[in-house]
Amino acid sequence: MPLRPGPANSLTDVAGLRVGHAQRAGGGYRTGTTVVLAPPSGAVAGVDVRGAAPGTRETELLDPRNLVSRVHAVVLTGGSAYGLSAACGVVERLADAGVGYPVAGGVVPIVPAAVIFDLGRGGTFRAVPDAAFGTAAYDAATPDGGVGVRGGSSDGVSSHGTVTPDGGAVGSGSIGAGTGARAGGLAGGVGTASVVLPGGATVAALVVANPVGSVLDPRDGTLAGARYGLPGEFDHLQPPLQEEIDAWRPQNAPSFNTTIGVVATDLTLTKAQCGKLAAVAHDGLARAIRPAHTMTDGDTIFGLATCAGPEPDHDTLQEVLAAGADVFSRAIAHAVLAATGHEDAPAYLDVFPSAQRKQA
Repeated sequence: MPLRPGPANSLTDVAGLRVGHAQRAGGGYRTGTTVVLAPPSGAVAGVDVRGAAPGTRETELLDPRNLVSRVHAVVLTGGSAYGLSAACGVVERLADAGVGYPVAGGVVPIVPAAVIFDLGRGGTFRAVPDAAFGTAAYDAATPDGGVGVRGGSSDGVSSHGTVTPDGGAVGSGSIGAGTGARAGGLAGGVGTASVVLPGGATVAALVVANPVGSVLDPRDGTLAGARYGLPGEFDHLQPPLQEEIDAWRPQNAPSFNTTIGVVATDLTLTKAQCGKLAAVAHDGLARAIRPAHTMTDGDTIFGLATCAGPEPDHDTLQEVLAAGADVFSRAIAHAVLAATGHEDAPAYLDVFPSAQRKQA
């Protein structure tokens, strides 16, 4: 049986996960925040950090030797180390909703986060996400729109989220944490993909593609991640003309970057198995980006399990891990394809227009 994507080909095909984005472009800003919300009971989580320049929060908690096994949200954000403040807005919203790790007197929301480097890409170096970005992204992801912004704007911050509580269109391209992303000289952004395995389990990924390395296959100029597409997924693409490949000379390729993301399944995994899922997803990152995990990337991937399904047997776990790598590669390709070009980072199809197949 051929593999197929979930209904939305997105992270929200893992039932219970919700996604919201908040971004600001203009007035010195070109940055944003993306939040992945777990079910109220949380999701078992692990993490794997491979880049040499990571910016993270709460990742030590995800070590299998440590106490907390479930997280209540994951924040992916621009702003480098400054942008970690966006997680504070998500923590406050979760605490107000009574969601978190129970302690005497209340709850403590567990919200790991990772950042990309996009400082100054809107013109002002310190125009970065803060707690208000996290609040807006959280509100965009909540079923009732929360008490903040949904599809509107506040102080120049615009946001949007999933269409329904358990799924729907997540959005890709130059939104959320991908607003200021670049990918080896091209415009980068947010991308997502999913797959339903023969046994019925779903594996999905959401990525913020912002690498130092190239997302192109050096042999023919195609998107390297598209090689792992499901039947029909990237049939609208073809290798670009050689003259377009020869003419491509990336300008102003950034020296600091980072690709971050989440890979998830609806099966019941342990904390260690979630860490392994995140680790294998890095293989997918390295297949789609060359070079990966450099000294100026902070590549970080979180692995989540919502535990709605059963514990996998050995063979099923192997399938889940293999799928985790492939969905991450596919998500990177979708991120670059959907990104909006601008003056210092053109879109892929603006540089290689012949890569788009003409409809008969």
